[in-house]
Amino acid sequence: MNAEITLPLRQQNSNILRLATAQALAGANAVVFYTTGAIVGNSIAPDSTLATLPLTIFVLGMAACILPLGAFTRRYGRRAAFLLGTGTGVITGLAAALAVVMGSFSLFCLAAFMGGAYAAVGLSFRFAATDGVGKERRARALSLVMGGGVAAGVIGPMLVTGTMDLWPPHTFAVTFIAQALVAAISALVLSGVKSAEPVAQNKAGAAGRALAEIIRQPGFARVVFTGAVAYMVMNFLMTAAPLAMHMHGISQEASNLGIQWHVIAMYAPGFFTGGLISRFGASRVAAAGLVITALSVLAGLAGTEIVHYWVSLILLGVGWNFGFTGASAQIVDFHRPEEKTQVQSLNDFIVFGVMIIGSFSSGALLHLFGWNAVLWGSLVPVIVALLTLISIKKRR
Repeated sequence: MNAEITLPLRQQNSNILRLATAQALAGANAVVFYTTGAIVGNSIAPDSTLATLPLTIFVLGMAACILPLGAFTRRYGRRAAFLLGTGTGVITGLAAALAVVMGSFSLFCLAAFMGGAYAAVGLSFRFAATDGVGKERRARALSLVMGGGVAAGVIGPMLVTGTMDLWPPHTFAVTFIAQALVAAISALVLSGVKSAEPVAQNKAGAAGRALAEIIRQPGFARVVFTGAVAYMVMNFLMTAAPLAMHMHGISQEASNLGIQWHVIAMYAPGFFTGGLISRFGASRVAAAGLVITALSVLAGLAGTEIVHYWVSLILLGVGWNFGFTGASAQIVDFHRPEEKTQVQSLNDFIVFGVMIIGSFSSGALLHLFGWNAVLWGSLVPVIVALLTLISIKKRR
């Protein structure tokens, strides 16, 4: 077994700060796409039922690139993967801007796929924060990096609101150019992250247990399922919400503000979620996240005024943070240092593979049956996941 290096405390803190900053910038890129994707898709798609297809392809890009990213990281190290991902983020913004100018739905979908690839790299930031960190600090380091995404909730909507009308014939074109610039800044920030692994291990790869043996560990499937549900339901509702608000006559500025507070609610709890996990346990925090997510659905069902959307989106963000952070904090307990990129990438592949179904079906449900159908449809997996956690706890 390869022992992982423990970095000096100063370097640990530097890595966490850089990764939290990069999380904010990568999150802002994702927010831009989630805020504008369905609206742009609705304006240039050949059929209105395909409006949310770019967002589905965005998720597909995440799922498709997670496993190759894990292999690339094992061979060349995390920093090389970070720079590859941010480079893809720059291309994403430029391609999306060109698609808006040309009115090309296919090019916009390609940009969405590349945006998903960049987001897949961003997903690894939370696990990278645990590299070279003692076991007692891992949950806190992970949640602090996720907490850095609070800035994404400010930067993303500000980019959209401040740039969407700068080129009047082509709404959102300048927004995507700004998105490319943000990705370039992220590359500079990540260049200073120091790896906690020997270079030889990065290049040659490291042996570990068979993946089937890792998966069979008691509790592994439960943890992955909880994380998958937390993320799928959040994406399911957030994908449809901007378009639903648009359909109900709510202004783009008000919609942007709702998404802004949603993203802040997603990441702000990260500053104390690690402490809650240390005190109450990751499983209880994850269960609390599922309950809060269910409450967000009930808030959405209460009406279609802007206040109902905002309250629902804020609760949805908090529920996602508790559910997904609680699940992520447990994943690091199921692997050895030499197995981490393999196990972490498998977990994220499953999470975002499940999200693909939810992302596309939310758009179809919204157009065919309305916003309430999207809300009711999201309750089923939440209840199943919560019952699974409760039943396992009782058996124990």
